[in-house]
Amino acid sequence: MNPLIVLHTLGQRVWLDNLSRTLLEEGRLQKLVTEDALAGITSNPTIFFKAISESPYYRHDAEQLRRDRSLTPEQRYERLAIADIQRACDLLHPLYVRTDGEDGYVSLEVSPALAHDAEGTVEAALRLKALVNRGNLLMKVPATKQGLRAIEQLIGQGCSVNVTLMFSLDHVRDVSTAYMKGIEQWLAHSDADPRPVKSVASLFLSRVDTAVDKRLDALGGDALQLRGQAGVALAKLAYEEYKKVFGGPLFAPLAAKGARRQHLLWASTGTKNPAYSDVMYVEPLIGPETINTLPDATLDAFRDHGRAALTLEQNVDQARHVFAELGRRGILMGDVGDELQAEGVRLFQDSFDRLIALLSH
Repeated sequence: MNPLIVLHTLGQRVWLDNLSRTLLEEGRLQKLVTEDALAGITSNPTIFFKAISESPYYRHDAEQLRRDRSLTPEQRYERLAIADIQRACDLLHPLYVRTDGEDGYVSLEVSPALAHDAEGTVEAALRLKALVNRGNLLMKVPATKQGLRAIEQLIGQGCSVNVTLMFSLDHVRDVSTAYMKGIEQWLAHSDADPRPVKSVASLFLSRVDTAVDKRLDALGGDALQLRGQAGVALAKLAYEEYKKVFGGPLFAPLAAKGARRQHLLWASTGTKNPAYSDVMYVEPLIGPETINTLPDATLDAFRDHGRAALTLEQNVDQARHVFAELGRRGILMGDVGDELQAEGVRLFQDSFDRLIALLSH
């Protein structure tokens, strides 16, 4: 059987970490939904820059938008991106309906320029949500300090959120707290129904290994034995946190009122080091109530030779050992996570700036 289908039967959902008009126009997205049980789609400024700069399906619309001098470059980008998001939402809407809002989501990211502006993020997210006007939209907001405030406020106003740029257990804990505070605010409305409010928490993995491996290489010696283990260890320990919070007494009163759990999503799952397995962020991290968002190459690789089995709760003691050994060598995973989050904001801002330049003239 197709390993991607098996993942679905094991309780894990696969999302595609890509969106473009080429995928929409040429039927690849529909094929992934039909044949591979694809359950969601994510986008970000880097993905849209690549799509708009490379796909021929944008040329006519982009040229028309450039001629409209009443539009800012950012508004031109939004016109192009929103059209794609709407089409993707419509494609996945039958799945969204069939699963009672559990699956079938598409993510759109708020401008990275607002990563440290809570009020600006809330305003932009609600504006974009209204423009897209689809129930299966997730607004992507980074887990920065100001982003956490925005997440709480957005959830509190019934806006579904994909929390992005998480790189540490501290980020996982802070994000689950923000989500629960937001749900409490939403439920404070006498007629509020929590079921339409969906949130996922995106934990980035391969970037963690890239950063930690550099530190291990500098140390040399027996430290090299820990290379390529930090990302998977982080995910396994994060899942422990997820079960503790959302399967325990803290979330129970909200669950009793119908609130959804905030599922963990494995992001940055394309292997960056060619010496490592091309499915190293899939095979060890398969478990129920999780999502793995895969770039095209990783999705194709797992379909071709991936092994699907419940693995997420295996070797958790080894994950703790990896974290302890890294700490013993002065590699503090909380500090690594904060550095990677700041870098992630900068990288998305760079892509966004290139997008704006692309549509400026």
